[in-house]
Amino acid sequence: MSGKQALDRKLEQLHALRANPTAPSTTEALRRALRDRGNYIVSKAAALVGEMDRRDLIPELIAAFHRLLENAPKSDPQCWAKNAIAKVLKDWECEEPELFLRGIRHVQFEPSWGGQQDSAASLRGICAFGLLNCRSVAGITILRCLVDLLAGAEPSPRMDAARAIAALGLPEGGLLLRLKILAGDERPEVTGQCLASYVALDPVEGTALAAGFLELAGDDLVFEAAAALGESKEPAAFEALRSRLERAQDPRLRGALLLAAGATRQQAAVEYLLSLLDGDAATAAAALEALQPACFREEIRDRVEDAVRAAGSVSLAEMWRKMRCS
Repeated sequence: MSGKQALDRKLEQLHALRANPTAPSTTEALRRALRDRGNYIVSKAAALVGEMDRRDLIPELIAAFHRLLENAPKSDPQCWAKNAIAKVLKDWECEEPELFLRGIRHVQFEPSWGGQQDSAASLRGICAFGLLNCRSVAGITILRCLVDLLAGAEPSPRMDAARAIAALGLPEGGLLLRLKILAGDERPEVTGQCLASYVALDPVEGTALAAGFLELAGDDLVFEAAAALGESKEPAAFEALRSRLERAQDPRLRGALLLAAGATRQQAAVEYLLSLLDGDAATAAAALEALQPACFREEIRDRVEDAVRAAGSVSLAEMWRKMRCS
């Protein structure tokens, strides 16, 4: 039997276990799969354990995770199995501090085109959120780990760290996010996530800081700041967006600012966007799109319907029809 045939057979056997998830034979088969030498099989077995909600197999998941950290590039290339195990334990809100602490610090360089690449970036992000469930770990210890992640080489874990700092909810986290924002990052999306997390953690100060980034002419950070302000419920967020809109000439920027204003779902933003529906075609279309998040409220839908009808635009009416049908 070829290697591919053997792999396909193991995968078929795992798939068949769904028919009887609590049988003793299923339990033994899952345990055996979690000990398999092939990391792909282990990853599929771990996902299946999660799907079946087989929490009795947590010890086997933990044992497999620690085993796969040994000689990791060979035992678990691309971190497929470790990612799957950590995700299941994180989703179950398991308190496994040793596992998540090892995972958040794990770096796994593997050969790639032109050099080496760290394949553990996703794992560190998963473990960051898993660590938040570990009540036995002091908040300051978790924050220290998240700061290390925020300063790491890979952008996706930096963004995960910003999200996790907000989720942790410690006031000190706001200062760390503020420092990172002001220090800057080579990737605008990282700064953007830090702004959004700061807004979530400290709405007043976060909104004020994000509003200042709207003035960076021609910079991608303007778009990131607008998106962050769209997540704020502070009146100052919409006021900053409206002020910048009144001075914006670039259609792409105007569209982003309008979408952000609509995302706030603030009544002042709804009124402003409704007032734009009888303007030029491009502005009216962008304003209508921006109103979509607020249209879950029947009274807003009725007002949009009336405003679109009053505008007398065939294209706007067709756009509204498609929005209502979607």
